[in-house]
Amino acid sequence: MKLRVFVDGASRGNPGPSSVGVVIQDDLGRTVREHCRRIGQTTNNVAEYAALLDALEIGRELGGTEILIHSDSQLLVRQLSGAYRVKNPRLQGYFSRIQLLLREFAAAEFVHVPREQNKRADKLANAALDAEE
Repeated sequence: MKLRVFVDGASRGNPGPSSVGVVIQDDLGRTVREHCRRIGQTTNNVAEYAALLDALEIGRELGGTEILIHSDSQLLVRQLSGAYRVKNPRLQGYFSRIQLLLREFAAAEFVHVPREQNKRADKLANAALDAEE
């Protein structure tokens, strides 16, 4: 099954309270899962990576075989596409875990999209931050 995934991480302050938002669609564009959660105090880049990690784990649970990942984080897309090196030690840990999960899919592609095309994932991430504990 082909999955279209939209991921976003949010951080109020850098670092600050952070969260993730994920939207997963089937190959017909129907939303099959939405996910958001708080992840504590961290940076925006860590939140972006955490969102992708959650998305890959959910995609695997849904039985996805191919995955097309959309993110408005140019850093995330370029690092995972191999255009940029991952120098930050904390991001390196996420990067390694993501690489392991990506092996479970027959194909994976990363696409950088403008924020306007990632509104639902952004809304979910912000909703998690706005929710009372």
